Amino acid sequence: MSAYKRAVRVADQLQRELAAILLRKIKDPRLESLTISGVKVTDDLRLARVYYVLRGDESRRDEALAALNKAKGFIRHEIGQSLKIKYVPDLEFFYDNSFDYAERIETLIQKIHGEYED
Repeated sequence: MSAYKRAVRVADQLQRELAAILLRKIKDPRLESLTISGVKVTDDLRLARVYYVLRGDESRRDEALAALNKAKGFIRHEIGQSLKIKYVPDLEFFYDNSFDYAERIETLIQKIHGEYED
């Protein structure tokens, strides 16, 4: 028996496949510089929560979310063609704000470090 649950293995495959689809097959300018940061699949493999990162302000993130939702059917079709799984999970897209949080902490640490050097 594998050390990883099937949902984790499918999530890893989905992340790789989504990145390839976005890079090679979707030419929407709203999705330029978008990175898939993670995918979580439910244990029954029916739902995949896709987390993405995108530089820019909140309006750009909203535009990217709209573009992802518009392309959802095409993306699911492409995943079905390449992954050969019985059921292609429904996709939900979420902005991953953990990178923004880490950047904010880094800025605060640098600010504190700068205050102690003076």
